Parts: sequence; C-alpha cells; structure tokens
Amino acid sequence: MERVKRGILTSFILLFLFGLLAWKGENAAAQTPSRQTTIVIPYTEYDWWLISWTDNQIQCDVRVDHTGLPTANEVYKACGSDLYQQWANTHPCSHAASGKGSTNSCEGLYFHFVSSQPKKREVTVQLPPPVAWLSLDGCTPSPPLNRCDSIPSLLITGEEPLPNERITSVQGVYGTKGFKCDGSSCKLPLFPTPLEGITVEFWVNSSYGDSSEHYTALVRVVDTGVSLAPGGGGWYVDVISSQWRGTEIASCARTWQAFPPVGEPPVWLSTPDQSKLMASDAPYYYLAGRLIAQGLVSAADCATGGLQPNGYADACGLEKARPMVEVWQNKFDARIIDVAKQTGVPAQLMKNLFAQESQFWPGVFRVSNEFGLGQITDNGAEAVLLWDPSFYQQFCPLVLAKDACAHGYLHLSKDDQATLRGALAVQAKSDCPTCGSGIDLTNVDFSVSLFARTLQANCEQVSQIIQTNTKRMPGSVSSYEDLWRFTVANYHAGPGCVAYAISTAWQNGGLLTWDQVSADFTEPCKGVVPYVNGISK
Repeated sequence: MERVKRGILTSFILLFLFGLLAWKGENAAAQTPSRQTTIVIPYTEYDWWLISWTDNQIQCDVRVDHTGLPTANEVYKACGSDLYQQWANTHPCSHAASGKGSTNSCEGLYFHFVSSQPKKREVTVQLPPPVAWLSLDGCTPSPPLNRCDSIPSLLITGEEPLPNERITSVQGVYGTKGFKCDGSSCKLPLFPTPLEGITVEFWVNSSYGDSSEHYTALVRVVDTGVSLAPGGGGWYVDVISSQWRGTEIASCARTWQAFPPVGEPPVWLSTPDQSKLMASDAPYYYLAGRLIAQGLVSAADCATGGLQPNGYADACGLEKARPMVEVWQNKFDARIIDVAKQTGVPAQLMKNLFAQESQFWPGVFRVSNEFGLGQITDNGAEAVLLWDPSFYQQFCPLVLAKDACAHGYLHLSKDDQATLRGALAVQAKSDCPTCGSGIDLTNVDFSVSLFARTLQANCEQVSQIIQTNTKRMPGSVSSYEDLWRFTVANYHAGPGCVAYAISTAWQNGGLLTWDQVSADFTEPCKGVVPYVNGISK
C-alpha cells in the first residue's frame, strides 16, 4: 500500500512539474514583446445624410474623415448595395438646381451635409525591427576576383532603430557550430571552405526583448593556388546574402544562391573595364544591309546596289560597308559596360545577345513588333512586369490609372496587361525618320538598361522554375554558367520551353547541366540551343 501511495505521489509531482514547464513555456512566448505602439491622431468627422427626393426621408447616415462628398466606396460600406445603386443611378434634379417647382417629383437620393466635429482615433503602428548586416573585416575585395591577401573575418553588425534600446548580442550558426557575441557586433574568423561554400545563419538580440529575423549567408573562401609572389597568392572570398553591405558578387548570384566560377569569369560572362577590350569585327550581312538601305553606306558600284531581295547585303555590299559595320557593331560598347556595372549583368553577355538578335541594328525591319538591340516583344516585356515589382510600380502608372495598377500585374485585366506589355516593348523602339541615320541613338542608350532589367527578370523566372521542379535552390543543382544559359534560353524561347526541358531533365537523371537540359527541349523549342551556344561560346 505504501508503494502505491509513493507511486501516486511521484506521478502527482511529475504532472505538476510538466504543467509548470508548460506554463513557463507559454508564459515566455506570451512575454515576447510585440513591436507595436498606439498613437492618437486628431481628425475632423463630417456627417452626411443620404435623403430621398420624393419624401425627404433620411435613408442613411454617412460619416467621413475628409472634406467633400463621400466617395462611392464609403456610400457602399455605410448604406449597403441597394441604396448605393439608387444613389449611383440618381440623375440631377433640375427643380433643385433652378429653385423652381417641387423636388418631390425627382427620383433617387441626394446628400445633405449635417455637421462636422473634431474627433480622435487610435492607430496601431508597427515599429521597425532590429536588423543585422554583413561585411568583411581585414579585406575589401573587388569583383570579379574578390581576392584577399589573407583570410578575413566576417563582421556581423546589429542595428536597433528604436531610441533608448540597443543590440545586446549577436548570435548564429557557422556551418554546424553555434556562436554568440555580446554587444552589437561580432567578428567571426573565416576558414577555407568547399567550392560550393558554407552556410552561416545569424541574427541579433535586442534589449527590447526580441530578436531580428534569422538571416543566412553563403560564404566561400578558396585558396587562389598561386604562390605568394608580389601581387599573387591569397584567397578568393565571396559572400552571398541579402544583408551583405559590400559590392555585389554578380548579377543573379543572390537569386540563384550560386557562386560564379572562382577567379576570372569566362569571357562571355565578363565585363571589361574598357570598351576596346570588347571590340569585335564580325562580318554582319544584315547590319551591312541596313546601313546601305539607310544611306549610311554607298554601294552604287555593286550590280544589285549591294542588297539581296531579303534586305541583307550581298558580298559586294558587305565589302563596301565593312568599315562602317565594324564601327557600328562597337558603337554601343561603352554604354553596355556602364549598364553592366550598374546592374551586374555581364557586358559581354549583353553584347553577344544583341549580336544574335539584331546584329546591332536597333530599328524595326525583319519583324514589325520586335524592338531595339535585343528585339524585345510585348510577350518578352511580360517578364519584367511580372518579376521586377519595383519596375512595375514605377512604369504602370505612366500608362494606366493608378488604381488599376495598385494590385499588381496579374490582377490587371487581359486588355490592360496587353496595353502595358505593348507600351513597355515600344520603349525600346529606336526608329526615327527625322534622324540622320534613321535611328534615335538616345533611345538606344535607354533601351540597353531596359534589356539588362529584362535579363534580370528572366533569371528570377528561371530560379522559380527550378525551385518548383526540384524543391531546391538553383545553385545547389546547377552551375552559375549553366543558370545563365537557362536564362538566355528563357529570354529567347520563353518559360514554357525552358520549364518543360528542366522538368524532364530533373525527372530523368537529376542533372541540370546545359548539355542535359538542351537535349530535352521539344522539337518546336530546339532552335534555342544553337542560339544559346552562340551567345555562350
């Protein structure tokens, strides 16, 4: 019997302890402070009656916080759909306007101002949270090499936006090891990593009683493999994170969570410092034909005037136009490099794409609805409107009503979407009948930045396609170079072709290399393979 009593007592104690622990857990969660505050805002309330013309009976009371008549939305909310429809369908009462005759013969509803009075309302305001930022201590690497003489430290710095509060500690996990530093900053010594890098999770804690968002960074530290001679040796140090405060590693790298090749990038993904390093001298027959047709080159000595029936130059025409062809194909190099440095989209990639699309003639000729150096179409413009929200928010109100733009591209009507796509594509149009060359070169300069943003939008779309099919980040299943190949294919052939090929390749072998994916394009899409190979050669 005594044993039974002891067992009951032990069970009771255990239940009490479990209950206490559960209460503590719930209480701790409940005590996590909410970053909100309530402020009192004074305003003036205006009271309106909605009255029927026939009997002057009050049908609805509408109170608003602005001068002028209540809006349609306010009438609907205060009075309901039936009264709203009656009011919306009411025509002006001519007797009321003239002051003659009885208004009882008028139909519908009218507003009558009653009074105004000062009021106050409480508004809940969300306070800004603490944040953490990343930089390097001991080295300031410059792209594309990002070389350091010695291995630096990763500096994590906390920022508390609330007055009278402070960052108490920095915390995280480096690889598999946890770390914590008191104060608002933490210097984390780095060490050599595999080529794919290593993940760092980090956050900061505040005296307010809460913590920042948990951020991640992908860090790569690789030996250059060069002896420590003057100007040589050292380490390649790359960091990919939304909180990185250094120079961005490369365009789309953060989107894909993919590091570029160690050291110098391949030529087709490079951005030289000087335009002369990107100069080309290819014999472009289409460009030569355009220069002859626009009167910029004379081919009168040629038997056919230097032109073939399709508008391309013939051999004689190309010979006559060759000096101007070389000048023209390098005419936009300086602008391409400037845009590349602003956006991170490789300059040589853009130039190779322009060579494939237009042979550097930005005017309309072969296809009437393709514009600019990159021959963008209204369907091609959709990628920017879908995948670049900041651009959409700036551009849409220039074309459509602000209210129509408010909820995003996908919520526009089909007609408004088509209007917006067409308006954006036309921004790249450079034809100018009154210009000496038939081309508005100023607009060409603008269109280069538009094409860079279009490529960035396509890399966002490719990232989503890969994540949808693999449930993994693109950088963990493909290389940086091949991800750019997929992006170029997406730009040229569209997401339908690319999504099918990527899905098929993943299901068949789990390999997302260009060689594998390019073999899985359907017959109507196969033309994109030589296109991409030509750009990435």
